[in-house]
Amino acid sequence: MSNSGMVELPPLDAGTVAPCCPPITAGELSQAESEKMAVMFKALSDPVRLRLFSKVASHAGGEACVCDISDVGVSQPTVSHHLKKLREAGLLTSERRGTWVYYKVAPPVVAAMSAMLDLRT
Repeated sequence: MSNSGMVELPPLDAGTVAPCCPPITAGELSQAESEKMAVMFKALSDPVRLRLFSKVASHAGGEACVCDISDVGVSQPTVSHHLKKLREAGLLTSERRGTWVYYKVAPPVVAAMSAMLDLRT
C-alpha cells in the first residue's frame, strides 16, 4: 500500500481540546464548554469516522496503523480526511513511524465526554 495519500498532520495542541466540562446535570454549559464538546461529538457523528474510531479503540495494543484500519469502504484520501477530523477534535493522537502513521484513542478526552453525559451525578 502506498503512503502517497498520507498527509503529515500538525501536532495536536492539547490546550485546544482539553476536557473541560462538568456532568450535564451539574448545570448549564457555558458557551466555551458547549463549543469544545460539540466539536468532539460532531467528529463522531459521521458513520465512517465512528467506524474508524471504533477500529482504533478496539485494535490490539490500543493503537492501530492507518494501513490496518483503512478498509471502511472509502478511498485512502477520504480515510486520511476523517482521521484528521478525529485528531483535530482531540479524539485520536497520532505518531509517524517510518512511512506509516499510528493512531491511539485519547482516553482523557473520551472520559470527559463520558463524564459529561453521566446522569448519575
